[in-house]
Amino acid sequence: MELSVTFRHMEPSDALRDYVQDRTNKLTKYIDRPLDSQVTLSVQKFRQIADVVINADGIRIAGQETHEDMYAAIDLVMDKIERQVKKYREKIRNHKPSSGRAIKWRRDIYEQESFESDREPMVVRTENYFVKPMSVDEAAMQMDLSQQEFLVFNNASTQTVNVLYRRKDGNYGLIVPQNS
Repeated sequence: MELSVTFRHMEPSDALRDYVQDRTNKLTKYIDRPLDSQVTLSVQKFRQIADVVINADGIRIAGQETHEDMYAAIDLVMDKIERQVKKYREKIRNHKPSSGRAIKWRRDIYEQESFESDREPMVVRTENYFVKPMSVDEAAMQMDLSQQEFLVFNNASTQTVNVLYRRKDGNYGLIVPQNS
């Protein structure tokens, strides 16, 4: 398991880092895959904020909690993450596993200011996504677990890359490529 703890607006503490390590290690009993965890601990005035993002073989689980005590904020966010992991495991058990190969997908992000000026847009950052073959139902489950606005996945039934996105009304939209 790979763990990255970032301290913002506060002094780094080995005790907090060890506490986060212990709480994150408890998740390995639910997830068999290797975990990549990013934990950000920050202070804003009197609020202690714990923000956790866990990636496990293409599955992204995120949570954030605020409390007056940092240890309590860590407990709250890790409890939230643990509930999400349990929910995901139960849904996976009830679905048939998808077969097929996973492909890698790249998303280019354009700079906002480049659209407002007369010059051509330029790529300022590139993100790599591991696109897992799954059904639309599995993609919807993944969206429930994450706080992402969209999910790029390889549709297991059509073998095409699809995009599932969160609509403002709380429902989901699906983008399916069409061949002309």
